[in-house]
Amino acid sequence: MSDKAQRPGEFELIARYFVPIAGAAGLGLVDDAGLLRPGRGYEIVVTADALVAGVHFFADDPPASIARKALAVNLSDLAAKGARPDGFVLTLALPKGWTEDWLAGFAGGLKAMAQEGGCPLIGGDTVSTPGPLTISITAFGSVPAGRMVLRSGARPGDLLLVSGTIGDGALGLKVHGPDQPGWVAGLTGEQRAHLADRYLHPRPRLALSPALQLHASAAMDVSDGLVGDLAKLLAASGIGAEIDLDAVPLSAAARAAVMADPALAELAWTGGDDYEILLTASEGEYPALAAAAETAGIALARIGRVTSTAGAMRFYEQGRERAFTRGSFAHF
Repeated sequence: MSDKAQRPGEFELIARYFVPIAGAAGLGLVDDAGLLRPGRGYEIVVTADALVAGVHFFADDPPASIARKALAVNLSDLAAKGARPDGFVLTLALPKGWTEDWLAGFAGGLKAMAQEGGCPLIGGDTVSTPGPLTISITAFGSVPAGRMVLRSGARPGDLLLVSGTIGDGALGLKVHGPDQPGWVAGLTGEQRAHLADRYLHPRPRLALSPALQLHASAAMDVSDGLVGDLAKLLAASGIGAEIDLDAVPLSAAARAAVMADPALAELAWTGGDDYEILLTASEGEYPALAAAAETAGIALARIGRVTSTAGAMRFYEQGRERAFTRGSFAHF
């Protein structure tokens, strides 16, 4: 099927692989656009992410995993805003040499993530490219008017919290990549599989969204690294924070990696690909937020407190202040 003459054309490709994923708002993918109808009293939240082979994933990664990640990172943004997913549009730039087997795997992974997230395909575009495989997704969600959780709402005295565990994605990249560092050999097979899976398959924390709407003062997803993303939240809110690095939650696999090589702690805190939610909440709102997170089955850890000094981040490890030379992943 690698022969170009045997491949389906654009419209047949869409009908075969993407129409089955489309929701009602996609109008059967036969029109020039989709149609979303937000409920009365709701607002639309929009987010977009582009993923490029060799930058965000390895070109030989399983196509289903690539598709799941492409949609999951967008759903993670919606989750952090307290939004309910409504649909997404996909732009898929296929490089020379693509096959129908690859496309079938990609469509299968995309369908699975769309169903899990309750976010159907509603449109997009499919093109060829002389460059690497490139995927761009724009996702739409809705929130009650005025209830989107911004980065800019944190206030002095708020608690600083994070969902799930931090560092698995960045460590998983090292485990999954072609040039594995020496510490990987010291992990068990189960630990290596856990870290690689967390890198390949982000878990958008959509079940936490309703609680964020009600109880969080600010939130964002952690995609480029906890330290760097915290700096973005603080800048948006015009405040500072004190962070207890010992309270940052690590999985058992990440702890094993750090024990094998203590220098990996900094990679865990700054490396990115976590897709957890970093948020703030007042002392008064915290008990209800924590209870909602427990009901949703999502761990929520207190890692610090917001201060009034704009832009000041003070990190403490075992009672001693620590500085970082690199806060997060950056494209430029």
